[in-house]
Amino acid sequence: MLNTIFARLILIALVAAAHLPAPARAQALQNPSSAPAQPQATAETIESLRSRISSHISQPRHGPAAWGIKIISLDTGKTVFEQNAGKYFSPASNAKLYTTALALDHLGADYRIKTSLYSAARPTAEGTLKGDLIIYGRGDPTIAASLNAGDYYKGLEPLAEQLNAAGVRRIEGDLVGDESYFKGPPLGSGWEWDDLQWYYGAEVSALTINDNSLDLMVMPAERAGLPCRVSTGPPTPFVTIMNRTQTVAKGGEARVVVYRPVGENIIYVSGRLPVGDKGYNGAVAVHNPAGLFVAMFKDALARRGIAITGRARTIDWKYREVTPIDFTKLVELGSIQSLPVKDIVRETMKPSQNLYAQLLLLQVGANPPADMVMPPDQTTEKTGIEAMNRFLQTVGINPGEVVLEEGSGLSRKDLITPAATVELLRFMSRHRHGESFRDSLPIAGVDGTLKNRMKNTIASGNVRAKTGSLSYVNTLSGYVTTPSGERLAFSILLNNYYNTDRTASAREDIDAIVLMLAGFTGRSDNQKPETGSKF
Repeated sequence: MLNTIFARLILIALVAAAHLPAPARAQALQNPSSAPAQPQATAETIESLRSRISSHISQPRHGPAAWGIKIISLDTGKTVFEQNAGKYFSPASNAKLYTTALALDHLGADYRIKTSLYSAARPTAEGTLKGDLIIYGRGDPTIAASLNAGDYYKGLEPLAEQLNAAGVRRIEGDLVGDESYFKGPPLGSGWEWDDLQWYYGAEVSALTINDNSLDLMVMPAERAGLPCRVSTGPPTPFVTIMNRTQTVAKGGEARVVVYRPVGENIIYVSGRLPVGDKGYNGAVAVHNPAGLFVAMFKDALARRGIAITGRARTIDWKYREVTPIDFTKLVELGSIQSLPVKDIVRETMKPSQNLYAQLLLLQVGANPPADMVMPPDQTTEKTGIEAMNRFLQTVGINPGEVVLEEGSGLSRKDLITPAATVELLRFMSRHRHGESFRDSLPIAGVDGTLKNRMKNTIASGNVRAKTGSLSYVNTLSGYVTTPSGERLAFSILLNNYYNTDRTASAREDIDAIVLMLAGFTGRSDNQKPETGSKF
């Protein structure tokens, strides 16, 4: 009873808040008791919920924008609300729903990705490896500091240990990073140049390390007039820092500008920081991440006293077209395996990791269904997209309802419909790996990209959904359970929205709808909800 009363109070506050001036609206959403009192409805119906949603999305500030919404009951199959449900919208990171569902369905939740060490022969009795050591990557994204308590080198240690256990003390040859497992450019189709210097636009490689980015730290010097201190994590000569910063007097302007030209590993840092400032922290993507992998692995081997007389270099798919690798003529000296796919999916969805999503698509493309015959010159990404389209037909989504060019949603050319997204959510709610899919989604007010959204509301700890954002694009799709126990799946896509009121946000507008669902005390019909499901 108390939950029902609280839910209704939340709904009343939301409806009232939607029509307040922006500062008052923000206050009311954070503190529902501050909203103007409204007459309480005697009973909630689908019609009243639809009316509230329609009123919310019809506000004048949304006039130039496009709303795409589909909400269904997983219990009854009924449509709760829809608006432009069959029209195309830019999904932003809602595209990851499709990629991770494909990976779970095709690869399986427990699938692991292998990285190997190969040589032409075993080391001599004295520990000398005569010839090159090849590090052959297959797209493992989990060799990362973010998954190893912030330790940049910890993900490499098992490989170095195995090489040491194989008796290698000296390598008289090159250290070769082979990233030829994936065919195609190192960028997803449709990725734009101005995203590429940052971690969220990092190049893709079969040899991936530390999210193919470097942490960049800029701190003021001890006194004004000196350059700021610029460093990377980990420290590495793989990139060149051009420090054009200046420390200014305490209380001065703090402004740091970072620029890494596309296709280069020169990081230009300019601007100024005042004495005593907390500094700047960012994450800059590197060009040729396989090269960074090899450079760091060389450091890891040096720490174990393993000397390398040759140079560190990389090999890509174009090289392997003319010089194929013959594993039957190589000796595997060691290997490591990634976290299982269900964990990679979680690490993709919770923080909305573009690199991991694209790597999952490429993993499917490198291991397509057995009956798919692909042209030998086709890119791995294209094969992954064709496998995606086949999967969507099994979901019940018609060809053309979803048009994805890559796996992350970073491309402005990706298109989905709310109806297709809800159908995918319905399908995954009863999939054999549905629990892994559901558990990967950010939880409102708790974790991931929803950690700071809908906190201390009826949606907190209840709503599980994937966020998405690009310029003028905001999306949210996932699951919510109403106070009456009815399970809903929803897709809310807001495109072409530019709000001149800088105190309001598209996220707030979307969250208001989700809060209406989380507080809806009625039901789509009089049927009782199914039991025994976590959805």
